[in-house]
Amino acid sequence: MSFPPTTAELLEDFEDIQEWDERYDYIIDLGRELPEFPAELQTKENIVDGCMSTVWLVTEGRGADSPVSILADSDSIIVKGLVVVMLSYFSGKTAAEIVQSDVSEYLAKLGLNQHLSPQRRNGLFSMIKRLKARATEIAASA
Repeated sequence: MSFPPTTAELLEDFEDIQEWDERYDYIIDLGRELPEFPAELQTKENIVDGCMSTVWLVTEGRGADSPVSILADSDSIIVKGLVVVMLSYFSGKTAAEIVQSDVSEYLAKLGLNQHLSPQRRNGLFSMIKRLKARATEIAASA
């Protein structure tokens, strides 16, 4: 499997797994696939506010029409899996595409809107909000 998995791959995998306990296990397995995050990027400035767990998010890009490089990690294995879900949706997109995107339908198809605890859901949306804010800054920098 390539990393991150495509949205189509994740949707198919989630469809094949019927029980939510097994889906949580799958999310944890996804988190184990997350590449190692450089220790020097684990700084206060890179922490995502609004997450119960510590989440670091770093982006790099050159203007609205260039793809944004996204690195993220967490100290929680299930949140690492949610990072992979986020990366599957946003990887390869330009700053403008990230800013304009609406990830809610994708998350609903995965069932995450209804099956994540309110705290985890808020954390996931905090990650997405931070990513969109960074993409807005990148788009404006060109």
